[in-house]
Amino acid sequence: MSDDRTSMISAERPGDLPLLLRPAGLALVVLALTLLKLWSGTNAHFVEDEAYYRLWGLNPALGYYDHPPMIAWWIHAGQWLLGDTVLAVRLFVILSSVVGSLALWRSAFLMAGPRAAGWSVLFLNASLLVGIGGILATPDAPSVLFWGLAFWALTELSVSRNAVWWLAVGVFAGLGLASKYSVLFLGAGIVLWLLWVPENRRWLACWQLWAGGALALLLFAPVLVWNHAHEWVSFYKQFGRAGRGTLTAKYVGEFLGGFIGLLNPLIAVAAGAGSWALLRKAGRRDPLASLLLLTSLPFLVYLLYHSLHARVQANWPAPLFPALALIAAVWVAQGQRGRARFGAVAVALGLAVTGLVQVHAVHPLTGAFARKDPTFQLRGWPEVGAEIKAQAEKAGAAYVLTTSYALTGQLDYLLHDRLPVAQMNERIRYVMGPAPDPSVLAGTGLYVTTNRRDNAGLLRERFAEVELVDDFPRQVKGVELERMRVYRLADPLGPVLDPVEMTQPE
Repeated sequence: MSDDRTSMISAERPGDLPLLLRPAGLALVVLALTLLKLWSGTNAHFVEDEAYYRLWGLNPALGYYDHPPMIAWWIHAGQWLLGDTVLAVRLFVILSSVVGSLALWRSAFLMAGPRAAGWSVLFLNASLLVGIGGILATPDAPSVLFWGLAFWALTELSVSRNAVWWLAVGVFAGLGLASKYSVLFLGAGIVLWLLWVPENRRWLACWQLWAGGALALLLFAPVLVWNHAHEWVSFYKQFGRAGRGTLTAKYVGEFLGGFIGLLNPLIAVAAGAGSWALLRKAGRRDPLASLLLLTSLPFLVYLLYHSLHARVQANWPAPLFPALALIAAVWVAQGQRGRARFGAVAVALGLAVTGLVQVHAVHPLTGAFARKDPTFQLRGWPEVGAEIKAQAEKAGAAYVLTTSYALTGQLDYLLHDRLPVAQMNERIRYVMGPAPDPSVLAGTGLYVTTNRRDNAGLLRERFAEVELVDDFPRQVKGVELERMRVYRLADPLGPVLDPVEMTQPE
């Protein structure tokens, strides 16, 4: 093994470390956070996207309009175990952070020794996006897990020089692609790493590398099959957004601010300082430093490019967080005692905020911030469901219509034991499930919307009778978040639902 390859590795043993940096201490921290997430994941209501993805879990398929299917398969597995519950939707997402922490520990251990491994796990779990958003069932969770597992396999490959690890890289990369299309950028990073480090180029003549690529393609094949059957609609939606819009700088600051804030500002400082130190090693073609930086670079460049045209959603950079936690950990572990104190403050800050927000998600501490509170999507839905049930009973309604996928998901969960819920438009979102019974839609129904997205004009084109029967607030602790509107519908003039069109909803 060359000196370059071992230049980041410490000879320190785990038993020499402070308790919280040892494997046993880390296990206690991760266990405590997992129990906290299981509690909040059981008792906090869905956010909008989760409620929508719950419908995917109830109707597993090879693909979906918005994303590849992995999150649906995770949710379906949870529903098989626990039934149609909130925790069932979130179960495998919460457990995935345990596996991800273990993979990150091993990667950091191989790269820089046990001290950096301990810090990397603490930093990852103290990042606000992972600590706070770690209960949310979205495609980011499996994409982060499989990106991290692929990186772990690459680390094992780089240290052991055992070509069989390329097969594991292919498996994890393929599962990542079946989770979210952004994992394609990991593939671009692997190519950069192969070409940048001279000793890596020998892998290009190795059959295991190409077999790993074939495995990745095979595991991604279900998504290709689904898209082929649906005129590539999911590809058009996701890849069509790249570079869309006029060139502007107004979203760059928002992206960088959100990125730093959700990583944890103190961890971001350590990651920035660590990246600068690693750049010098990568410039000398160090295999491990180059691996850490180059596998992250293409996705980071894309996010910056996208921010020059449109808003980057806060969750998009999530796959980069394990690598950034590792970079920050190397900087802290290989520095003087002052860096360790800095790292301890960063961890304490992140874990404190994580605990506070997890409790706040279940038992709101205040409603004063209303829609500026990042947990506002969780609030007031059981009361909304009770009000709509009362209006349905009063009107003799047999179904509920919406014109929003988010509201469709929320109401379907709230009313699944009473009334069918269907979105009138954007029917491509629901091709995985059975269409509503036309005979049911011929009777009296309700249309539910918010005041900001009221589409009553569409109703009057399709029903002879359209009457506003309720207008009430969704609220938290007496503070209004938004207003809900309920219309009674009767005597349809023709088809109630739009036909399924293989085009992107506006």
